[in-house]
Amino acid sequence: MISKKIIPLSLVTVAVLGANEVTLPNVNVESTTITEVSQNAQLSADLAQALSSSVPSIDMNRRSGIANDIYIRGQKRDNISVNVDGTKVCGACVNRMDPPTSHIVTNQIDTIEVIEGPYDVENFGTLSGGLKITTKKPSIKPQGELNFGMGSWGYKKIGVSGSGGTERIRALISASYETSNQYEDGDGNTLAEQVDNAIANGSAPSSAAYQTQYHDVDSYTKKSIMTKLFIETLQNQELRLSYTGNRSDDVLYANSKMDAAYDDSNIYSIEYNIDDVTKEYKNINIQYYYSDVDHPMDTKYRISGATSYSTNHLKTSMQGVKLKNSFEVESYKFLLGLDGSKRTWEGEKYSTNATTGVVTPMGVSLTHTQTDNKAIFAKAEKSFGDLKIQTGARFDTTEIDPDDITKNENDYTALSANVLATYSLDAKNSIFLGFGSSARVPDARELYPVVDNITGNQNLKQTKNREIDLGYETKQDSFTFKAKTFYSMLEDYIYLKHTTPTAYTFENIDGTVYGVELSGSYFVTDAMTVDASASYKRGKKASTSTQSDRDLADMAPLRGKVALNYEYMRDSIATLEMQASDRWDNIDSNSGEQELSGWSVYNAKVKHTLSKSADITVGVNNLFDTTYIQSNSYVDLILLNSSGTTMLLNEPGRYFYTNVNFKF
Repeated sequence: MISKKIIPLSLVTVAVLGANEVTLPNVNVESTTITEVSQNAQLSADLAQALSSSVPSIDMNRRSGIANDIYIRGQKRDNISVNVDGTKVCGACVNRMDPPTSHIVTNQIDTIEVIEGPYDVENFGTLSGGLKITTKKPSIKPQGELNFGMGSWGYKKIGVSGSGGTERIRALISASYETSNQYEDGDGNTLAEQVDNAIANGSAPSSAAYQTQYHDVDSYTKKSIMTKLFIETLQNQELRLSYTGNRSDDVLYANSKMDAAYDDSNIYSIEYNIDDVTKEYKNINIQYYYSDVDHPMDTKYRISGATSYSTNHLKTSMQGVKLKNSFEVESYKFLLGLDGSKRTWEGEKYSTNATTGVVTPMGVSLTHTQTDNKAIFAKAEKSFGDLKIQTGARFDTTEIDPDDITKNENDYTALSANVLATYSLDAKNSIFLGFGSSARVPDARELYPVVDNITGNQNLKQTKNREIDLGYETKQDSFTFKAKTFYSMLEDYIYLKHTTPTAYTFENIDGTVYGVELSGSYFVTDAMTVDASASYKRGKKASTSTQSDRDLADMAPLRGKVALNYEYMRDSIATLEMQASDRWDNIDSNSGEQELSGWSVYNAKVKHTLSKSADITVGVNNLFDTTYIQSNSYVDLILLNSSGTTMLLNEPGRYFYTNVNFKF
């Protein structure tokens, strides 16, 4: 008989992470931990697509065939943080063509902790959620993996990794390459053809069309490499060195005014770890990290760039030092730490003659700005029988300094804190309650630039979030169920407002966000499981003279999914899944959002184990070739617009894929 432990559990513990096999144990009030992310990364390297397919609190903002962005409970950009192996990662593009999640690929990842709410005091700027991504570690035993993938629209991928060493020295290397033609929506339109249709229906200007010679160009090429070296210097002491490089070329952003010529990023980390310093002093860890992103976006492929094309070239870097000390005193656990970081961000514009290649400067698009943060943080944990209490606090001081002497310097201080309580009613039922407060400072894009029709506001205050989370979980023999609800009070929330009918700037407003997330599994037989999940959220603005529509933007409607998993032989599983969304009609019409129709799509896949060292997966997404849209058009993204109507991007149509994975 096949054990139930082998069967995927719920859509929170869903068997599909972007068609990757995963396990999601230990879900609590502040986070959801996803394990084995690198196992069978079949669809693409796009982490945003993988996360939105598996975690109820996460929605995806479709920007392209790759490098899409995420929302956590309706929050995005600087309202959520992304951390890779302790390194805070930032994108360079002011228009989110290279969000932080695009600088790491799925086949390099071991686990992801999804922070839901203001419950992370270790990292700078976790206002309403975040990701803590842990990549694969080198092993002592020699091992490797080879992965091949193919799919519709000319998709091709190859990934390879190897690891091994001794008790003293361990090393790992992982590399991947993938490319794809333009995907087609349910009506059979490529990305370029979607632009043509938008021009025809009046939601995009004719200058945005792709030139004939670029009309069928590939939608992206992505290469990535990760290397790690762990050295045991003394007993219980280890030096950890790592590097991750990402190179994405010619990425099409059809409903944006520009495409990405390339996105080059580098992530470096030097870490020293000491375990068991004394009986009570459990660990000391110090890390230095550095990351940088080089991102030019241009109109080279568009009709507007036929004679001379424009480029907006953005660069950013992030470096920091973090010290963490862990203690256990009797039954108490403590973490004390120091955190310091420096981010630079800048942009310039220039035009290039399409015939001669002569470059003409056009000025600064984003003032070179340095953001310095210093912080101290602490966490404590204690169990009192069936009651577990966790608490944390962080104090930040931040200085934001633009090079332009005509612009203001901005200084901020903030105290963040939270407390979490989990109570086990019995062996199978538990409840949890959390209270948290956090803050995030405005960034250079919000303070200083003039980008198309969006102007910065140098006098912005930092945003503060005060939140309550409540939940219940049960794990019975034949089913599991979990419910989480939250209420978030946002003070000085950074939001766009009209300065003219077609121009915007940022302002501080107050608002609230509330919602509920449900997930569960029913074990029909030892071989069959039904999983389901759903999420619902609403956001409201407080009364303000500049915002007549009270709905907050980016709040996706009721969405859910149901999956049937059948284990027809050991480690071989067939999955049929339905994903659905209600009509998106609670919109911020002041900020360019549009009402969107509800939709449902069906996905199917079979993962078949060939041997202990090989498996093959065959699947199809959007089985009935449905044409639908899941991302709205809040004006903080600069999208194609004509006569007051913004072009939205359709999701991919029917997509067939296969993946073969070898382990040795």
